[in-house]
Amino acid sequence: MSTSTTASVSTHILDTSVGRPAEGVAVQLDARSGPLGEWQPLGGSATDADGRCKDLPALPEGTTHVRLDFAVEPYFEKKQADAQQDAPANRDSDATGVFFPEVAITFAVKPGEHYHVPLLLNPFGYSVYRGS
Repeated sequence: MSTSTTASVSTHILDTSVGRPAEGVAVQLDARSGPLGEWQPLGGSATDADGRCKDLPALPEGTTHVRLDFAVEPYFEKKQADAQQDAPANRDSDATGVFFPEVAITFAVKPGEHYHVPLLLNPFGYSVYRGS
């Protein structure tokens, strides 16, 4: 929750390849004060069944920049393994590895503001925006 001296951050992930929330993606939150400040790891969470992280840590006073690091490789590896289990004929496909193993989003914040940053994700691309 933001206060007059701090900002707050929330996020969620939609897997646009299936039109559903991405569950179980680890999200790390880091913050810094000033463009040249040292990144301070604040902690993290994982997306729930609705693709949301409802328990990201609060930002410290003086935060000017935030970084969200989404560990998407394990999500896609699990999704690929589940698909192969459901459709054995796909086991011979050439699809190996993950193109984007992680997605790191860095953005500026101002005290008193809330920043909702959704990630629209698919195996070969992603998009982010400031939501509400």
